[in-house]
Amino acid sequence: MTSTHPETGTEPTPVAEVDLAVSGMTCASCVSRVERKLGKVPGATAEVNLALESAHVLLTRPVANAELLKAVESAGYTARVVSRTDLAPAGAGSSHDHHHDAHDADPHAHHADPEHHGHPEHDADPLSGHAHGPGHDPDGDTSAPDPDRGAVLRSRLVVAAILSTPVMLLSMIPPLQFPGWQWVVAVLALPVVTWAAWPFHTAAFRAARHGSSTMDTLVSLGVISASLWSLWALLLGGSGEIGMRMTPTFIPRLSDVGSAHASGHPEMYWEVAAVVVTFLLAGRYAEYRARRSSGDALRSLLELGAKEATLVTPTADGGRTERLVPIGDLRVDDLFLVRPGEKVATDGEVVDGTSAVDTSLLTGEPVPVDVTPGDTVTGATVNTSGALLVRATRVGSDTALAQIGRLVSRAQTGKAPVQRLADRISGVFVPIVIGLSLLTLAVWLVLGATNGGGLTTGEIQAAFTAAVAVLIIACPCALGLATPTALLVGTGRGAQLGILIKGPEILEATRRVDVAVLDKTGTVTQGAMTLGEVVAGPGTAREQVLAVAAAVEGPSEHPIARAVVAGADGLTTPAVTDFRGEAGFGVRARVTLDGATVPVVVGRPGWVAEQVTLPRAVSDAVGPLEATGATTVVVAWGADDAGAPAGSGVLSVTDAIKPTSARAVEELRALGITPLLLTGDQEAAARAVAAQVGIEDVVAGVLPEGKVTEIERLQREGRVVAMVGDGVNDAAALAQSDLGLAMGSGTDVAIEASDITLVRGDLRSVPQAIRLSRATLRIIKQNLFWAFAYNVLAIPLAALGLLNPMIAGAAMALSSVIVVTNSLRLRTTT
Repeated sequence: MTSTHPETGTEPTPVAEVDLAVSGMTCASCVSRVERKLGKVPGATAEVNLALESAHVLLTRPVANAELLKAVESAGYTARVVSRTDLAPAGAGSSHDHHHDAHDADPHAHHADPEHHGHPEHDADPLSGHAHGPGHDPDGDTSAPDPDRGAVLRSRLVVAAILSTPVMLLSMIPPLQFPGWQWVVAVLALPVVTWAAWPFHTAAFRAARHGSSTMDTLVSLGVISASLWSLWALLLGGSGEIGMRMTPTFIPRLSDVGSAHASGHPEMYWEVAAVVVTFLLAGRYAEYRARRSSGDALRSLLELGAKEATLVTPTADGGRTERLVPIGDLRVDDLFLVRPGEKVATDGEVVDGTSAVDTSLLTGEPVPVDVTPGDTVTGATVNTSGALLVRATRVGSDTALAQIGRLVSRAQTGKAPVQRLADRISGVFVPIVIGLSLLTLAVWLVLGATNGGGLTTGEIQAAFTAAVAVLIIACPCALGLATPTALLVGTGRGAQLGILIKGPEILEATRRVDVAVLDKTGTVTQGAMTLGEVVAGPGTAREQVLAVAAAVEGPSEHPIARAVVAGADGLTTPAVTDFRGEAGFGVRARVTLDGATVPVVVGRPGWVAEQVTLPRAVSDAVGPLEATGATTVVVAWGADDAGAPAGSGVLSVTDAIKPTSARAVEELRALGITPLLLTGDQEAAARAVAAQVGIEDVVAGVLPEGKVTEIERLQREGRVVAMVGDGVNDAAALAQSDLGLAMGSGTDVAIEASDITLVRGDLRSVPQAIRLSRATLRIIKQNLFWAFAYNVLAIPLAALGLLNPMIAGAAMALSSVIVVTNSLRLRTTT
């Protein structure tokens, strides 16, 4: 929370924003520690995101980048500056006009250290105002020598699994124990408890160095204790004797307490240490895979932009030259050419030419916008027909595409990290377990010393065994499996149903979702223009109206024209001559009907009515059709001297509603969720669609910023919001919502920014996904309960010496079986 001015009570004006890439965080306690350290820097307020491994810092006074990096390092992590944006001082105008490149805006800006190779998702990115131009290849630095963390985790997991299997079998099944088996087990287990477990050891050491603990601390202590004891038993305690066998005692006898193993040799616990490491590496790798994809949304956004532009330079003789340049070379006021089918290179103003531009990137609507000289165009939108000469007005980080990228980034970073139950409890649970282990050791030693005659080797071993048993029994094996196994089964079931759940962090929101915000185009509707009704004028056949309109629209590349042509498939169309378009209004041509060539006009109702006198039946049909949300096109031909056409009609082009949308809305209501339609389309069309599917709440005519604002308004009212969309224009809203669901038929950006992807593109997948997510969350909580219940019940037994670490390992394996079996129940969820 930003502090307020002591006299005015107002919040200080932000002077800069800094984005940091933070390495080394593993759990929610890491996030809070980094936020706390950054918050101690005067004038700094930080939001840290574990999934993105990033920190967004808002500064209300000048602070050098080095000071922020030092604060992160003091928490035990490493960081580097990804971008810095100096904001406008008070009274200097909007901050938007003062965005600068990270290295131009701040003399202290941190340049990439050539010795440091960051993760690809954190490297300089133009969407955040970084040094590269918009054409920078987002994957250009993937060849950096820093090894991929996922590959490292996977290799450790594979090695641990291969080596741990014989270790466990030899230790737990006496008939398999051949002469010298214990030495083979030690050789196999040592790489697991050292190299494979290294991530846990380093995380525990880092936390300890800064006076804190995590679940990694418990894992590391348990593994180290079991390994050191096993080494002592093997090398010095006599357990290395050839021919020695170990038999697990599942029901310990009180008479055995304080004595050595029945064979006369101390226990070895290699299998416990190795299995714990293997199981937890599996959980860590599954978690990494889910988190790694979170950073892909911005790179997908970047891919939408043009990579090159045709730069037009006037010559002295009044001509002009054209040359292809990288998009990063464009500057404000440069002229560039956009040919039909090409993407607009950057935001600009049309200088010459007319065309229809597909702006669905921003609006989500399939109807293109007609542009003429003087109109503005947006970078990454698609020119569908005529050539355009455009003057650049905004480039780089100031473009609309870059702003959408920042919206997605800020919304993701601003999400409060999900405080997993295991991580919340670990802050208290871990120190308590360590304390209990030390207390157990002390009590056993004191009791042995008070028996008279001094401490015997058996009593020392019994004390150490009980203390180690407390640590081992508390090792969170089942705890580490609780979330990954439920997620694995739940996501597998989801894949069968066409539902892709990104990770465990999104599940908690589903339990409390009470509002489902639905995008219209491509979500509730098909997302493609199709021919609707055809109303013929007096004395004209419907087929003739459609055939004439399709013939004239044939040369046009406009999507409405393409819908009309597609609707006339199978009809014989007349020949067309003298075709010419009137940008933004319609087209004129001449067609041959019954051997005569007659003039034809096709276009907007108002424009056609200015050219000819339309029959009342035609003009009266326009209003009711548009009231349904359709776009209307009027056709008239063969007008006489009085302007009365020989034939006429009106065609409607619509974005049809998906047949399952109404049923999906009913299912959402049955789940206690209120549906709301949020669209960039006009009010009339939105209301018409909402009425057909049974939605009462409608917000229309909003751009991407407006969608985010609407979701923020609902959240301020205390609502838990699920957002369903499919376009780039929905990406920021999907990220801002408590639960983002993207239709799989939509763009990669929307899919990457969402929490759940609905592969089928069927709106009924939304309630189905929510039911599956809630069931998965319920199973995870049950698993966590069983894991902790097992720990709490077993620790006293271990402390009393009634549970040796060998049995603790078996019990731990049993708890894992319980957790996995419980998770498998998700396979029947519908």
